[in-house]
Amino acid sequence: MELLIQFLSNTGYFLADYRHLIMLAVGGTFVYLGIAKKYEPLLLVPIGFGILIGNVPFFKGFGLGIYEENSVLHYLYFGVKAGIYPSIIFLGLGAMTDFSSLLARPKLMLLGAAAQMGIYFTLLSALFLGFAPKEAASVAIIGGADGPTSIFLTAKLAPHLIGPVAIAGYSYMALIPVIQPPIMRLLTTREERMIRMPEPRQVSKKERLIFPVVGVLLTCFLAPAAIPLLGMLFFGNLLKECGVTERLAQTARTAIIDTATIVLGFTVGASTQGDVFLTPKSVSIFVLGAVAFSFATASGIIFAKIMNMFLKQKINPLLGAAGVSAVPGSAREVHLMGLKSDPGNYLLMHAMACNSSGVIGSAICAGILWSFMVV
Repeated sequence: MELLIQFLSNTGYFLADYRHLIMLAVGGTFVYLGIAKKYEPLLLVPIGFGILIGNVPFFKGFGLGIYEENSVLHYLYFGVKAGIYPSIIFLGLGAMTDFSSLLARPKLMLLGAAAQMGIYFTLLSALFLGFAPKEAASVAIIGGADGPTSIFLTAKLAPHLIGPVAIAGYSYMALIPVIQPPIMRLLTTREERMIRMPEPRQVSKKERLIFPVVGVLLTCFLAPAAIPLLGMLFFGNLLKECGVTERLAQTARTAIIDTATIVLGFTVGASTQGDVFLTPKSVSIFVLGAVAFSFATASGIIFAKIMNMFLKQKINPLLGAAGVSAVPGSAREVHLMGLKSDPGNYLLMHAMACNSSGVIGSAICAGILWSFMVV
């Protein structure tokens, strides 16, 4: 009987408390949204299942938990804390991104830059709420709507916040179809949403080949701390465009990025142990993340409307919403919103130009914040 009682006292049923149950519900919701609603399933399914695994209560000292040294999960989590997985994901992202639409209309880069205002607005808000400067910078980067960038910067500045920052960042990326459309409808008129963009010019192979070389030099000289992200992004794009390394590019945009995404999502989810994760600060991060993402979307749209005051050929202000880094989710939502107002209005390629510039912009912002916070 004593052995039976001892066995039962070491089971997860006995060790569970309300915090584990709350996080198990969150993990189940993530898996449901990814499978049933198809909200960014490549992100939500690994993260959601990781949350389930991370919140199975266990007897401390067995080397099972992600925060226990010498555990398998702890070793896998090292790639998150060291910023390895985000850099690998940027390599794959570069290998699958076509920057032709951006090169065809360079002025759309301004919309990607404008959307980064959500980062700096959230930085000030987090400081006002009492977050330490490094913590505030980590929370603010959620406004860029770029999960790997958020994880990378948080790992460098506030590793103890990786869990809530990553979950908040990826949650709002997955909820783009819920968050962005109301903001787009609120800030634009039907006439503005019906503005048709001209067909982009044909971009030569030479331009596409030169861009990653010039791009990495310009951006990394501006923000050297962003080299681990932007260096890999432009390297991946060079593999894609040069024409002699297609095998490497294919591997980068398939097997490598998929593997990194699986392990990153799973370990980030597993890091959300209820007894560690559920704190008032985590709740604040979720609230600030929603504000950051909404403000970034609004900033891009408003800046597009300001640009139209000085342009003869007007820009569809919906494109400003694609200035956030959530590739390709926000570009897709902009395109769908344009189609609802005018079934013949195809904005996808133009929105991808803003989207890809947003990826570059958020990485630059992360590099700038990191350089400021370590001085």
